[in-house]
Formats: sequence, structure tokens, C-alpha cells
Amino acid sequence: MSVPDLLGRDQFEVDEDEPHIVVDVRICATCADKPCVAVCPAQLYTLGADGALTFDHAGCLECGTCRVVCRAGGIVRWTYPRGTFGVNYRQG
Repeated sequence: MSVPDLLGRDQFEVDEDEPHIVVDVRICATCADKPCVAVCPAQLYTLGADGALTFDHAGCLECGTCRVVCRAGGIVRWTYPRGTFGVNYRQG
């Protein structure tokens, strides 16, 4: 089973009012290697054709890997989602 198929088995309650990860893409623009793109298991960090970083917190697996590898300080806030929000893992 592919990674997208496995991730599709999870359910997400997205907190649109208070995202648990806040990224400052202006700071990310100064990062040469952008390790978050390579390490995010949900592939939420992507590079556009112009090299600009985009991020979508909605499918976050809450693993914290991006926070660990971010050396430029582009992740300005990383917390677990508020109660009743976040990922609900399913067996599969």
C-alpha cells in the first residue's frame, strides 16, 4: 500500500482558527537546503516552481520532525493541536 493510501486512512479535525504550526515563509526563503521538504512524512512542505516554500497544516501527522530539522527558525510555533483537533490514526 502506498504512503498516500495509508495516510488516507487517517482522519483529521483541522483547526482553521488556530493552526498548531505556524511557518514564516520569509525566514524559510533564507534556508538553502530546506530539509523540511524532504523529511515531512505527510509531504506538507512543498517547493513551487519559483522555489518558494508552501505549507499546509491540515494533514499534519504531529510527529515534530519539521521542528527538529528546521535550522533557519522558519517554524515560529509548533504545538500539539487544541483538544478535539488533530490527527486520528486508524488501523490499516
